Amino acid sequence: MGARLAVTGGRRGWGRTVLTAIGVGLGVCLLLTAASVPHLLESRTDRVAGRSVLPAHVEEASERSFLYAETQTLYRGDTIRGTVFRPEGARAAVPPGLSKLPGPGEMAVSPALADLLASPGGALLKDRLPYRITATIGDQGLVGPSELFYYAGSAGLQADSGVRSDGFGWDPGDPLSAVLWLIIVLACVVLLLPVVVFIATAARFGSEQRDRRLAALRLVGADRATTRRIAAGESLCESVFGLSAGAGLFVLVRQLAGSVTVWDVNLFPSDLTPNPALAALIVVAVPACAIAVTLFTLRGVSIEPLGVVRNTAPRRRRLWWRVLLPVAGLALLLPQAGRIDMNDSDIASYQIVGGSLLVLLGITALLPWLVEAVVGRLRGGPVSWQLAVRRLQLSSGTASRAVSGIMVAAAGGIALQMLFTSMQSDFMKPTGMDTARAQLSTSARGADGTTGREIIEKYSATKGVTGVIGIIEAYAARPGPQRSGESFIPLTGITVGDCPSLRELAKLPSCKDGDVFIARENGKLPPPDEDPAQPGAQVDLHLQGYRPDGKVKRKTESELWRVPATAKAVQSRTHPMGQLPLDGILATPSAIDVSKLQDPTTTAMIRLDPKVPDAAEHARNTAAAIDPVTDVRTMQNFERDSRYSSVRTGLFVGAAATMLVVAASLLVSTLEQLRERKRLLSVLVAFGTPRATLSWSVLWQTAVPIVMGLALAITTGIGLGLTLLRMVDKQVTDWWAFLPVTGVGAGLILLVTALSLPPLWRMTRPDGLRTE
Repeated sequence: MGARLAVTGGRRGWGRTVLTAIGVGLGVCLLLTAASVPHLLESRTDRVAGRSVLPAHVEEASERSFLYAETQTLYRGDTIRGTVFRPEGARAAVPPGLSKLPGPGEMAVSPALADLLASPGGALLKDRLPYRITATIGDQGLVGPSELFYYAGSAGLQADSGVRSDGFGWDPGDPLSAVLWLIIVLACVVLLLPVVVFIATAARFGSEQRDRRLAALRLVGADRATTRRIAAGESLCESVFGLSAGAGLFVLVRQLAGSVTVWDVNLFPSDLTPNPALAALIVVAVPACAIAVTLFTLRGVSIEPLGVVRNTAPRRRRLWWRVLLPVAGLALLLPQAGRIDMNDSDIASYQIVGGSLLVLLGITALLPWLVEAVVGRLRGGPVSWQLAVRRLQLSSGTASRAVSGIMVAAAGGIALQMLFTSMQSDFMKPTGMDTARAQLSTSARGADGTTGREIIEKYSATKGVTGVIGIIEAYAARPGPQRSGESFIPLTGITVGDCPSLRELAKLPSCKDGDVFIARENGKLPPPDEDPAQPGAQVDLHLQGYRPDGKVKRKTESELWRVPATAKAVQSRTHPMGQLPLDGILATPSAIDVSKLQDPTTTAMIRLDPKVPDAAEHARNTAAAIDPVTDVRTMQNFERDSRYSSVRTGLFVGAAATMLVVAASLLVSTLEQLRERKRLLSVLVAFGTPRATLSWSVLWQTAVPIVMGLALAITTGIGLGLTLLRMVDKQVTDWWAFLPVTGVGAGLILLVTALSLPPLWRMTRPDGLRTE
């Protein structure tokens, strides 16, 4: 009979059923998405591991071996990754997603990269990837459908510029640290608890109308136990509709997942597959929660044959058990103080989850008491304010339930923000790079000195490049054999560059082509027995490296070069790349024959013109034209741990989804309350109450509980944040972490009020007085 009432109760009955189904469906959709996270992480990890080249352990070429070089470039803010291959045998291993390795000059691309290259916006990128597209990478070889990835073949890849391997399928990941696990565990609690609270709130939509129907059933002979069973059946039917709506919405979200990218996260639809056990738990728990909430709310309602009595003996809400919940939660969390270390990989998950749940559930229990205590003392004010206050005085519980999800999300968000801001210094380290001196950096090894000069000149001639700090670096040794008492033959660095480039490495009194300097951090000449860089001394430019006995192994005959006697000692500067000040010989191009340097490294630090569009892209294209596997690094002041970035990104994605559900829940709850009071609002308008007054009344009814809830959430969030910081033994670095959260709360107030005004005006028309 309860199920029949839910589906055959006329337009008003259907309205309540639809509202409840929508509310429960939104929550179920998010819960099913959360239940898909384990499979999502596992499938993405498996795909990344499956295409990862096995660590270099092959020394000799074989039928299955290949040379490879991994590349990465940026194009207008998007990261493009790739791997360049040169097979060494007829049966060379093939990565997932391909049937064979690309041949020389060929390229297999992801669908997203193919679309980018085919679009007008990818014209500049084509010059950087000078390969012919011959295949498309399958889904099993991609992390996500929007990933920009390619495999390319190159006949010019050699053993000195590539790495030899013979297979794929290696997981290079490291276990997450205990601190990241703490953040993940707390994020799950913070993001999912508001959903559960909202489902419980949605199960109570239209409770006043339901109770009037139950009173009519009492009049025709139903006893109290029967009415409770009918109410439970009605809630069960509505929750089943909600489950169906949530499942349908989840299927829609699943299909759209591949076309949406949020904070660089992109998924295949198959990744969103709920864990069967978790999905079964949701199917059972949601109806059970709806029935339990319905029976619990009926405890304080007296349903009699002649009507419904809700406040026969008004009782003030008791405070003691509401305070007990957060106190118990803190009792679970505080023993963990100082026990979580960055180097650990395990935490007391159940204890932290239990403590966090009790703290956050405690504030949902405290809010109704707080709202009742405050609004009961409010008097006077404008008509709109009096209407809102009186409504809250009569039924503050409904308003409190509507904002409880916002409270939980806000309190947890504040705690997480405090933890993030205090922990980010452990996951972000300064690079020391000076982005004012250069914006891009690239190095090339293996080219001779003459080629190095040509490389620097090509960068200098690139469109949008205003200057290049171009240097060619190599090593030289003191001539002659190792002397008695020496553990090794002293070496010195040789850096060749024009005067502007050398001025970036040392403080030069004056400079012209042909000058030579000896750079030291203290600006003084080194002792002759420690460093062969001495004015008038000879150095040997040809060396290959050290043998196990510490002696220098000569590659060819000695190539001696004499340091000019006019070489001056200068004080070195901090390197633009953040390296320690350079020690060694600084020479201008005409002072030394760069072609005689052995195994030099050419480094170009590039300054870009911000007024030239795509200046960085033109520089990267020049690098690719020099060598397709050249790595061009964007200089930055700080470097963030990639795992921290992944957790932070995941949290932002989850928070965005949760806030959308919270906003939707608040709107649905407000509309449900307006629908319940449709006749009352029409009567007020009929007696001359301006619609603007009613609109302001709706705003105050929404704002008062939210303001109190946010105040309680700020207090609880800061307290929970301090407790978490004690766990990781950190200090508060940002006491104003609650400001963004309160801003979101204020924005939700305005948004929900604006969206509820059109239904309010429609409900206050004269036909709202009609009854059947």
